[in-house]
Formats: sequence, C-alpha cells, structure tokens
Amino acid sequence: MQRRGALFSVPGGGGKMAAGDLGELLVPHMPTIRVPRSGDRVYKNECAFSYDSPNSEGGLYVCMNTFLAFGREHVERHFRKTGQSVYMHLKRHMREKVRGASGGALPKRRNSKLFLDLDMDDDLNSDDYEYEDEAKLVIFPDHYEIALPNIEELPALVTIACDAVLSSKSPYRKQDPDTWENELPVSKYANNLVQLDNGVRIPPSGWKCARCDLRENLWLNLTDGSVLCGKWFFDSSGGNGHALEHYRDMGYPLAVKLGTITPDGADVYSFQEEGPVSDPHLAKHLAHFGIDMLHTQGTENGFRDNDIKLRVSEWEVIQESGTKLKPMYGPGYTGLKNLGNSCYLSSVMQAIFSIPEFQRAYVGNLPRIFDYSPLDPTQDFNTQMTKLGHGLLSGQYSKPPVKSELIEQVMKEEHKPQQNGISPRMFKAFVSKSHPEFSSNRQQDAQEFFLHLVNLVERNRIGSENPSDVFRFLVEERIQCCQTRKVRYTERVDYLMQLPVAMEAATNKDELIAYELMRREAETNRRPLPELVRAKIPFSACLQAFAEPDNVDDFWSSALQAKSAGVKTSRFASFPEYLVVQIKKFTFGLDWVPRKFDVSIDMPDLLDISHLRARGLQPGEEELPDISPPIVIPDDSKDRLMNQLIDPSDIDESSVMQLAEMGFPLEACRKAVYFTGNTGAEVAFNWIIVHMEEPDFAEPLAIPGYGGAGASAFGATGLDNQPPEEIVAIITAMGFQRSQAVQALQATNHNLERALDWIFSHPEFEEDSDFVIEMENNANANIMSEAKPEGPRVKDGSGMYELFAFISHMGTSTMSGHYVCHIKKEGRWVIYNDHKVCASERPPKDLGYMYFYRRIPS
Repeated sequence: MQRRGALFSVPGGGGKMAAGDLGELLVPHMPTIRVPRSGDRVYKNECAFSYDSPNSEGGLYVCMNTFLAFGREHVERHFRKTGQSVYMHLKRHMREKVRGASGGALPKRRNSKLFLDLDMDDDLNSDDYEYEDEAKLVIFPDHYEIALPNIEELPALVTIACDAVLSSKSPYRKQDPDTWENELPVSKYANNLVQLDNGVRIPPSGWKCARCDLRENLWLNLTDGSVLCGKWFFDSSGGNGHALEHYRDMGYPLAVKLGTITPDGADVYSFQEEGPVSDPHLAKHLAHFGIDMLHTQGTENGFRDNDIKLRVSEWEVIQESGTKLKPMYGPGYTGLKNLGNSCYLSSVMQAIFSIPEFQRAYVGNLPRIFDYSPLDPTQDFNTQMTKLGHGLLSGQYSKPPVKSELIEQVMKEEHKPQQNGISPRMFKAFVSKSHPEFSSNRQQDAQEFFLHLVNLVERNRIGSENPSDVFRFLVEERIQCCQTRKVRYTERVDYLMQLPVAMEAATNKDELIAYELMRREAETNRRPLPELVRAKIPFSACLQAFAEPDNVDDFWSSALQAKSAGVKTSRFASFPEYLVVQIKKFTFGLDWVPRKFDVSIDMPDLLDISHLRARGLQPGEEELPDISPPIVIPDDSKDRLMNQLIDPSDIDESSVMQLAEMGFPLEACRKAVYFTGNTGAEVAFNWIIVHMEEPDFAEPLAIPGYGGAGASAFGATGLDNQPPEEIVAIITAMGFQRSQAVQALQATNHNLERALDWIFSHPEFEEDSDFVIEMENNANANIMSEAKPEGPRVKDGSGMYELFAFISHMGTSTMSGHYVCHIKKEGRWVIYNDHKVCASERPPKDLGYMYFYRRIPS
C-alpha cells in the first residue's frame, strides 16, 4: 500500500502494511462500501461528466457506494459533494508488441479478467498491441492506494465488493429485450462457422424457396447457401418452415433473412440457440456466397438496392466516397461513434452543438451545471447535454497523430490507434428512456428525434435560459371555404418548416415517366430494375407548395370525412433565429407502403422568405363563424380527458395495431385510440391526420394521475420548468426554504425523491445566492405568467437566412439506411460521418433531408 502526498503525483516509497493495518485503515469507511446488487448499474467504461475511460491518462475512479465512475478531473467534485471516500481506480495500459528475436515479446495480457465486459478498444488491432490492466482502491482525502487483487489482506466484504465490481456487466444491458441497450448475444457458432465450398452464389434478386414456390420470408443458410422459407420469426407473412426443416436434416445452425442485409447488419437467427443472434463475422460469411454486405441495402420486395444503380450512387455521393478526404481534428471536429443505427442522433447533435446558443447554455455553464447536478448525474438531462457538448467542442477527444506516427503509417500502410470519436451511449440511454422507438436499436427519423430533443430542452430549461427558443416561430394558417369564400385565421407554434416535394414541378418529367414504365415491366417479369432516374425539383416550387398547397383532393376528403373542402395557406407570423427546413421525402402510397421520393432540390445558400410574412385578415375578407372547423374530428383530447377519461390499460389494442400497420408510430396510434375513447380505428385515424404535425405526435402517452411516461404524480411537467406547487408545498412543509425547494426540483426535473437527495447533498446552498435569486425570480415569473399569459416565446426578425448545416439520409426508408451531417465551419464545409470528421470536397446540398439556416442580421 502506498500513500501519496498529492493526488495524481508519482507514488513515493513506503513499506508494506500488515493485514491488520489495512483492515484498520478501512474500518471507518466500511459502512460506505457496498456490494453491487442485481439492480445496480456499475459504470466502468466512462466518466459521468466526461468521456474519460480506463484508457485515459488518469484512468477512471468507480465509487464503491454509488458505482458511478469519474475521471481524474471530476472525482474530487464527487468526493466533496457526497463524502464518499473509497473509489476503485481502473487503468488500462497499452503498448506495442515487441517484435523480432532480439526484442523478445511481452506477455499477451496480464490480469486479463480484471476488466471483464469492458466495451472498448474494438477498433484496435490485437495482433499489434498488448494490454496491462491495473486496479486499486484509493481512499480520499489522503489518497491511500491499495493494489488489487489483495484477497489475503482486505476484509472479506471489501474483497467481495471489489470482485463484484470488476466482474459486473455493462450497465446498458437491460432485461427488456425490446430496448436498444440489450445487445443481441453473439452466436457461439459465429467464430468457427463451417461454410461449404460448393460454389453457391446468391443472385441480387429473384429469390425463391428451394423446396416450394414462396418468394417472401426467405432465409439464407450460412453454411451451404440454401435459400428456404420460414415462418417462425420476425413476421407472420407466411411460410412452410422449410428453413427449420433443413436445419433438422443437416444441423447447419445459422441463417440470415434475405431483404434485411444492410451495411449496418442483418437479421440473423440461430436454430440451435433458438433465437436471434449477432454474427460479428457476418460480412465475411456473406462474402462467401458473393454478397457484398457493405454495399447492400435491404428492401421489402426482395430486390436489393444494388439493383438500382443510382441508389448506390446516393450512398457514394452523400458520403463523398471515392474522394480523398482530409481528416479534421481539434475543437468542434470530434466525431460520434455509431452504437448501431445511432447515426440519426449523431447527425442531429452535431448540428445542434454548432449553434452558439446551445454552446453557451450548456458548455458555457459547465461548472454550474456539474456542481448542481443530482447525486446520479447519469440521469440528468442538462448534465448529459453539457457532457456531450464539451466532448464535441473541447477538442480533448480529437487530437491528430504526431508526425512520427504519420510517417510510420505511410511507410507501413497501416492504421495506428487514434482517438476515434466519443461514444454517446450514456446520452442516448437517458434521452431515449421510456421512448419505444428511440430506445430501440432500430434506425429512426432524424426529424422526429430533433423534435424529441427540443421537447426535452423545453422541459429541462436552465433558469430563464432556453436555447430551443432559437427554433420557435409562429405559423399563421388561413383556411378559405370553397363554398362561402369565408376565411379563418389561426396561429400555432412550430420548430421546423416542413417543405413538400413538388413532384409535379419536376424539370425532367419525360425521363421519370419512361423510367416508371420500365420499372413496372421489370418487376412484372422479375428482371433487374433499370437505372433509377432522380427527379429534379426547383426549390421555388417546393416553397410555393408550402405556402399555397392545392385544394383538398378527393382521396383525402374522403379519408378525413370533410364536410366542405377548403384551401389552406401558411405564412410566418414570426421568423425564427434559426430556421430548420425538412424536405418531406418520406410518404405513404395509397396502399400504405412507405416510400421515399428520390429527388434533387437546388437548396439555396441564401434564403429569403420575407414574402411569406403573415398579413392577417385582409380588407374585404369575411371570417368564418366561430364554430367547428371544416374538417369534422372527434372531441378535443382535453375535453375527453375531462368528460370521459379511460384507463390507459383499457386501450383497444386491435385498433392500435390497425393504425400501426398503416405505418404510423405506435405511440401516436395509442394516443389516437385513447383520445377518441376507443370508438374505433376510423375515428382514431381522423385524430392522427389532424395531430400528425404536432411536435409531440410520436411521444409516449402521458396521462396525469396514471404515472405514465412523461407524467408526474402531481400533474404533467410544464414547458416552462416551473415545479408543481403541490411538490413545492411538500418540501417546504419539511422545513426547507421555498427557494431551496424550487432550485432542487428544477435541478432534478421535478422528481420529489431526487429533489430531496439534491437538497441534502448541497449544504452550501446559501453560498450561491445569485443562482438562487435567478431560479426564484424565474419561478415567480412563471407563476405570474400563468395569471397573465404573455404568449409564445419567439425571437422575430428578418426573413433572410444563410445555410450552415444539413443532414442527409441514404436508403429507402427512415427506418433503415444511414444519416450524415455536413456543417460549414470557418468558411469551409465539413462532413461528420459518425466518428469520421473530414473536410468536405463536394457537399451534396441538393440531396439533404434537413437543412439548418441562421438568420442574417438586417
């Protein structure tokens, strides 16, 4: 055991203490040392406040009471706040193997079981590097160090606790199989799978079961290349179970579902293990049968996107493949590792933290946010936003290789391990919890995640500052009745401009018509599809479609049960500081099959929407009477809550599934059925059409009093972050100051139990009087605003904008494919492709999905 005079200095000398001395040293701290229980999360991979890990220079400190981890820069903060003294210090040392007879060889790995289940270093070449793992107990504030393992000298409880921490599983693996955190188990057959050298090559299309005529629900056996039908897994589209029969006959264990193969993976099933599995060598196993996984995208109809030549080009153009891109390093040039279909989150967060208001709100308030974080900072939105923002902007995790390493790489043509971006795993775990879509491991819509994030920012406002206000604007909608010519003006708050794709304005209509005829013929005759023709749409036509859409057509009039068709026009009642434009590329056909418009739109670098300023009621216009709107819809949800509240557990699931099969988000379908009182799918469908553009459309159903996601036992949390008075009264009744109660609740998202923990962990509350006054004044202002509404918060200004970022999507659906972000920094475009950050050579501005514009001061 060693004692250090100052933390993190080089350990000095010192004699070895006897076992009794160690036990005596630990006696005062024994009540604070816990053995992890089954429900505890043990964080061994990263710091709660930063992206430090056991690989970092200072290693990682795991609290032996809370099992939270802290880097060298933040462990003292946790000690001062909680008084917890005993931490386990984890450090992984990495060195190159010594090659050649003269140099000898290092041991392959020492203490190999210390860091069991450490999810890191997967990008390092194990043939080139050796690891030495080190663990020790550190006792604060004197910084005593006790090397581990030390079974003979440590008390039994301490030894058991240390062993449990070292052998604990990843905190992101839950029991719920539907959550993204539960990674599929690796098949025990994957590493040594036998593949027959029988010359089988799988064609890109035209698949059929080898034992029957089925052309759907087909599975490729990874041992002999047999294509056979199935019916036991993933869907109920029918099948004769020939894939399972083949396994029983031959014993070949693994199969992959055709049509699901993408660069991100595929659906793999193990007959022997009776469940879905992951295959880390899937690309190699598919290549055995002539399938290039990295250039394949799955489709529903059995055709790969490889058959559509231009669709592959979409991937190449957007990712700027074939161009030698220069890597970028330093502050603002840090990538985000892909956790498995998490590129939608990465792209949105890169764009968000390129906005100064978000940088100031979180990274600019880093000391205050971290100091006032709850006892478990992993469960606090503002803490995790600040952590992510600092990780992206500090440059601490984006450092270029030194010159000697660069020269060596060029000479050896090999890649040396460098900082490979930061992992947003802790951030994603928090922002997606209780959300059925974002908590899954499936691809999601970047636009829906953007609105979800805005909602979280609104609900977790820091004092009076709300950075999401930069996106807020008012839309004036004008509806004119086609029969009476009377009008109605309404206003609503929005956060993005949804721009329709004006396909009728395509400048290459003849090419599109010719392609459609050839495509239909090819599908009928099961031949490869022709080269896809991308529609070229003028931006001006899309802008016109937004401002003045066509009359309600016959199909939608019938679907919406419209009494009288009307013409709706939209104008800006205010212009936001930052304008987010979404190109509505994704839609549903009349058969409710999702589809994506493959279009090229000449998005401008400078955008002027001044002519879309709202004008209000014009001379000569007559307002419609204040009765029900032209479209007949069910009672408003609030009235139904007051008059006919049903138990959420009584929701008609059959109606929910009918709507979900049409392609609507599951939670939106549940809300539609709930708010229409279980009156059937048709009425619920009308509710969806009316509410589908609302920011919280796909958010989980939250009913005050039922404790659902997003609900509070004392009522729903307001967007102004004002704590409910009922909870404030409970805390003040315990003898605490009102200002203390308000601050604690605002710091813990209005959670009563966490707020009490926060109060007890902040005895220095009165010292930061300025912050207290700010929080109290904000709370009082919110109370006054309830009595006298001040209207929506908007930052109106000119309608002139400049493009500074855009997010592009590759693939056929929002539920598949890949997202990439381009951002203009320091006068040049930069591409953010997961962990790779490079200077852009040809930014594909015409193929974007979401565009971010900043207002040009007038």
